Amino acid sequence: MVLKGITSLLFVLSLTGCHSQAAQQTQGRSAPVAEGDWSLPYGKWEFAFLTPEALPATVTHVRIVDTAGYLNTFTRLDGTHQDPNIVGRWSDKSRSGTVNFNKASHPPQYMVFCWDSIIDMKTYETSLFFPQEVWEKMRTPASHKARSGNTVWYKTMLFGLAPEGKVRVWLQDVGDYPNYPVPVIKLQTLSGDKLDVCKGITKSDFTYGYDQDIKDFIKGKTYPYGAW
Repeated sequence: MVLKGITSLLFVLSLTGCHSQAAQQTQGRSAPVAEGDWSLPYGKWEFAFLTPEALPATVTHVRIVDTAGYLNTFTRLDGTHQDPNIVGRWSDKSRSGTVNFNKASHPPQYMVFCWDSIIDMKTYETSLFFPQEVWEKMRTPASHKARSGNTVWYKTMLFGLAPEGKVRVWLQDVGDYPNYPVPVIKLQTLSGDKLDVCKGITKSDFTYGYDQDIKDFIKGKTYPYGAW
């Protein structure tokens, strides 16, 4: 399905110049992206951010326009997880930790998030659209079961953040099953004077430099320290 109403989505995003201190705030509404009920069988879906070992980043602000047309703004977020199993390249079997704040009721049609790459010493703004294929995947049980015998749902979306502002997206699976690579649309990452939504939101001070574990990891390596 071709995404509709991109202009209206961007208009809704422009409505929120102030930022709530709550974990999540639902604001504004554009037209629902598709007819029918896009609620999820398991209630809410989750999203989590992860980075390669010793290449840290911090996500500071998230906005999601969901399939019901609502804008969800997140200013209190779960921490970004460094995965020790990700060294040099992504793993398709990464798993999230416990998610407390990063939850939404309907699948995402558009998302923008602000993140500070400690390793790059830059603030990035990443935006992306999700096709209907992704929403359907999130509403459909996997063909396999969990070890417990329970139904497996693709209810956790993982975002990998790597040097040079590289971003990858998956829907998390279980056990030894590989994660599902999410076919996003129009993914772009901005920085510097090109920041828009994220301009002035993050105020990281990168003058501190690297912790010793980062220095030890990147010693002898050539930036960007991996193939992403």
